[in-house]
Amino acid sequence: TGYFIHDTLDIIFNHQSRSSWEYLVHHAMAISAFVSLIITGRFLVAAVLLLLVEVSNIFLTVRMLLKMSNVPSPALYEANKYINLVMYFAFRLAPQAYLTWYFLRYVEVQGQGAFLTANLLLLDAMILMYFSRLLRSDFFPSLRTGSAGRDVDGEKFLID
Repeated sequence: TGYFIHDTLDIIFNHQSRSSWEYLVHHAMAISAFVSLIITGRFLVAAVLLLLVEVSNIFLTVRMLLKMSNVPSPALYEANKYINLVMYFAFRLAPQAYLTWYFLRYVEVQGQGAFLTANLLLLDAMILMYFSRLLRSDFFPSLRTGSAGRDVDGEKFLID
């Protein structure tokens, strides 16, 4: 919870709220879910599993730093993009899919269970959207341009 609070404050204090509103929504959802888990003491294993998602941030951050620094060695970026893809699947998509399946199958759809299930489904949509952007940016760059010849999301791919 502390990480998400810190990152949210960092985004706000560095005046990145407008360009990073999706991350603020993601962080608000994560903070509310973790606080709910801590207060009730229920689903703590789910919280630990959800924290695995953050492991892939290492490679997303390396990717962003390589793009921003224009590293002269494209081999480093190429290697990281494949590692990033594997880590994204192993630590984001797979745990999120498992938790969503588990909650839909075994958790009561009332009270905290309903809140956490709704939270998971919204996070699923966001994670799939981010994954789609990652694939378009790193593996299918020809899909990035719109009819006007510019990125579909403007300069969004530079920071995603």
